[in-house]
Amino acid sequence: MTLIDIPIVALGAVIVMVAVRMFIGPSRADRAAAADLGFFCFIALAALFGVRMDLPGVFDVILIATLTGFVGTLWMARLISRVKGSTNA
Repeated sequence: MTLIDIPIVALGAVIVMVAVRMFIGPSRADRAAAADLGFFCFIALAALFGVRMDLPGVFDVILIATLTGFVGTLWMARLISRVKGSTNA
């Protein structure tokens, strides 16, 4: 076990907790925040695997996925803010 394996295990646990939060979140904003956190934890996990396996090509994919995730976060925030008159449930 190397030093890089500890954050891999920790991020795996965080992804499981985020998945639970996505399904039992009381509001749409909670679910969107959990989805965003889960996505970026998955990106971090992929980056750690890239470092662990010494795969430099992974980082180009991670860069594109991060930019896509940022745009997705903005889109979800705009979508949630447009919902008027709902209870956010």
